Amino acid sequence: SLSPIFSDHPIVLGGPGLVVEIDESKFGRRKYNRGRLVEGHWVFGGVERESGKCFIVEVEDRRENTLLTILQQYVAPGTTIMSDGWASYRRIPDLGMTHLTVIHSRNFVDPLSGAHTQNIESLWSALKRFMRKMGVMNTSKEFFPSYLAELLGDGSVLSQI
Repeated sequence: SLSPIFSDHPIVLGGPGLVVEIDESKFGRRKYNRGRLVEGHWVFGGVERESGKCFIVEVEDRRENTLLTILQQYVAPGTTIMSDGWASYRRIPDLGMTHLTVIHSRNFVDPLSGAHTQNIESLWSALKRFMRKMGVMNTSKEFFPSYLAELLGDGSVLSQI
């Protein structure tokens, strides 16, 4: 079972011999609200395979500097990172981490390395399912982090994974 780590939590995932799957996902959908397009919320996260611990952070963008700065805050050097082929991840080895990728357009598990991101993908699916059920998927920027924290904090989402 997974346990959440929020942005003010000091714990770090991973370390030598441990695997952390990372991914970014968009929550919310396009809709027009009083004439303007509401795009939703980008979230970046990771799941440590061995313990099930995870971190989830709302981000303004998916640029390399943004994601790698967060990765350094939450994941220890020496960790094996598994991700998709998103270009912003290409400098992960510069952080002292091993980086394995799976290209989802080709396969879900890389046939050579065994890399996959199925745990973090499951976390996104469960979170989105619960947020839709609670009617908070398209909530405002102001309230999104508190809904996310509440859903993760009670354990009901994480117990589904």
